[in-house]
Amino acid sequence: MAHCPFDFFSDGKKHTICLVGGGGKTTVMYELAAAWAACGRRVLVLTSTHILCPADGSFAADAAAVHNLWQQRRYAVIGTPELSTGKLTAPPQDLYEALQLQADVILCEADGSRHHPCKAPAVHEPVLLPDSDILLAVAGMDALDRPLSQACQRPQLAAVFLDCSLDSVVDEQMLSALLLSEQGARKNVGARAYYIVLNKCDLIKAAQQEEMLRLLVSAGMDEHRIWLRERGE
Repeated sequence: MAHCPFDFFSDGKKHTICLVGGGGKTTVMYELAAAWAACGRRVLVLTSTHILCPADGSFAADAAAVHNLWQQRRYAVIGTPELSTGKLTAPPQDLYEALQLQADVILCEADGSRHHPCKAPAVHEPVLLPDSDILLAVAGMDALDRPLSQACQRPQLAAVFLDCSLDSVVDEQMLSALLLSEQGARKNVGARAYYIVLNKCDLIKAAQQEEMLRLLVSAGMDEHRIWLRERGE
């Protein structure tokens, strides 16, 4: 992957990062995990909701398996297997607490989007780790120019918040509003540092990228906390 431009990536500090939104959130999470692990950092990956159980051998059923993966400079995924779905849910609390102190970086997928590029959170979302210090919101730029009903998970909630119809075509103003609002991706951010990944930027025009960046920065986002990411990075 291309080097992550965010300051927390190379500051050498311990971080617990929750990822929310859609449009490649899981991909970004695993790429960050792999990059940190390759640098020798002990990386723990989990979900507070549901994720697919990885097929690459990175799932660790217990603390011993986690340490074995760390010794190989690999990240470790923990969770509770759901046999009926093949997915993982949140790990046992005692396992998480035991490993929490030993990990250098913890990455947690804190909501789902069912493969939609953007989303509006339900009442019970996101499920943030209380100890997390960073909230990383991901949105796919392929949401632009598509009807809200197709591009957004829970479009009915988004339509109410955005004061538009389900047939409204998602534009830069709407997508930036979903990313900036506490009714959107910024929900429950609290004192956590907030970062945004605009994913799949290679699918849109340069002018659309520039407009998204302009809207986010003019609303108070630090430009250095926005990643214009292309597929395959």
